[in-house]
Amino acid sequence: MKVFLTGASSGLGEALARHYAAQGATLGVVARGADGLAALAAALAPASVRTYAADVRDAEALAEAAGDFVARFGPPDVVIANAGISRGTLTEHAEDLPAFRLVLETNVLGIVHTFHPFVAPMRAVRAGALVGIASVAGFRGLPGAGAYCASKSAAITYLESLRVELRASGVAVLTICPGFIATPLTARNPYRMPFLMQPDDAARRIARAIDRRRAFCVVPWPMALASRLLRAMPRPLFDRALRNRKRKPRDNPV
Repeated sequence: MKVFLTGASSGLGEALARHYAAQGATLGVVARGADGLAALAAALAPASVRTYAADVRDAEALAEAAGDFVARFGPPDVVIANAGISRGTLTEHAEDLPAFRLVLETNVLGIVHTFHPFVAPMRAVRAGALVGIASVAGFRGLPGAGAYCASKSAAITYLESLRVELRASGVAVLTICPGFIATPLTARNPYRMPFLMQPDDAARRIARAIDRRRAFCVVPWPMALASRLLRAMPRPLFDRALRNRKRKPRDNPV
């Protein structure tokens, strides 16, 4: 198996890399920091790992990484657009405007930039899966998390569009919506996180959904039930229930 994965140096991405390396996969891993990638490659030895230091906002860098991977190993079986960032944001603060742009560009355009260079080679072999890591946060807008919720909602809709576009191509498009995972992104959340998963557990569940070619999957399954209730909640009730919810710190590192 050949797997190309972004956001690979920590959290869920690192857990996914470890999972697929243990399965004997050939990996192409992308992250912003070269040091983190080098440490990951060393930890995964003797697995076959090709590292690419790049920011997913940089379409040209992603195209170069994808081109190198395909030239060396052929089209991947699975591409996982996992890179993402989160930060508390409030529209009234001018200093938060750059954070809105950063979150939206990373979490939405980062998926587009990751998938774009692989569509043609995967179409050519009529095989493979493009997997976008979205979030249950994309189902409703949560106070203090406007940028993150908007980005994940946009990701879900984009992935749906791409899935239909590629329906007859042989290339599957999968949307994965995890609940809470114990990663640096959630470490400073000041609110209760139900059904909190460890990264290794989340990676196993997500890999299983990918193997089964689940077009849309919420993990873990109890969060899927909770999410349905949240989405069905009438707006006035939702507003009252969430207005006093604790908020992610605006200085949360990204």
